[in-house]
Amino acid sequence: MAGPFGFAWLRPARHPLVALGIFLVGGWIFVALFAGLLAPYDPLRSIVPLAPPGSHGPHGETFWLGTDFLGRDILSRLIYGARPVVILSTIATLTAYAVGIAGGLAAGYFRGFVDTVLSSVANVILSFPVLILYIVIIVALGASDGNVIIAVTFGSAPAIFRIVRGIAIDLSTRDFVCAAVTQGETSFRILTREILPNATAPLVVDFCLRLGYTAIIVGDLGFLGLGLPPPNPDWGGMVNEGRAMAFAFPHLVVFPCLAISSLVLGLSLLADGLREVSARMGLAR
Repeated sequence: MAGPFGFAWLRPARHPLVALGIFLVGGWIFVALFAGLLAPYDPLRSIVPLAPPGSHGPHGETFWLGTDFLGRDILSRLIYGARPVVILSTIATLTAYAVGIAGGLAAGYFRGFVDTVLSSVANVILSFPVLILYIVIIVALGASDGNVIIAVTFGSAPAIFRIVRGIAIDLSTRDFVCAAVTQGETSFRILTREILPNATAPLVVDFCLRLGYTAIIVGDLGFLGLGLPPPNPDWGGMVNEGRAMAFAFPHLVVFPCLAISSLVLGLSLLADGLREVSARMGLAR
């Protein structure tokens, strides 16, 4: 039987929506990694202001998605804007998972004082509205890539902690964990070799969903002016810059919104496929 990371279940004929999700997510990852080769123009270069989609510049340039109010090519800015959304969201989510998994495993396995302290901290953080918490942290620390990662980690790790804690509490009572304790294995080995591998499937599904949510958050922060400082291309920042003229020049906001939506849609479809596979494997066991 293929494991949760196998690829037999990803055949398009069997899971066309999952295949669409992989195509969308993989496409944006490819764009983010090779933006310098794919972008037709410098994203900061001013050419012709507010050119409509499909128009041409004075020197034969073609603006497939038009230009913004400063004359910068929207397609090039979308391509370069994929970098902060895709790469920054991934790093921030992975960091949040590292913190949440470490705390959740410790709280769920050791219980007692460790569980009480970590659960109390998580509950306090979760009592704040998430977006407001992100905004407060970014405003306090300043807008930068590193501070966005800190904000996402601080806001997301408690929810991940709760998931991992619940799984660890359940798995710590299973026979294979009791057998490992009887054999004298260390707590670290039990957590990393016995409990964590058996928690992989639900965590992978949650990771995809949370990555999509983080992408939205990164876009929201850019829209609020708390993302990358201008003139760096940022999907949320592009929407914010074009919203004042959106009715007259809808291409200023439509294409960045479609970019964010397509990435989040791809991650959601991928998570649905992983959830289905996890459920089938659970039934098979």
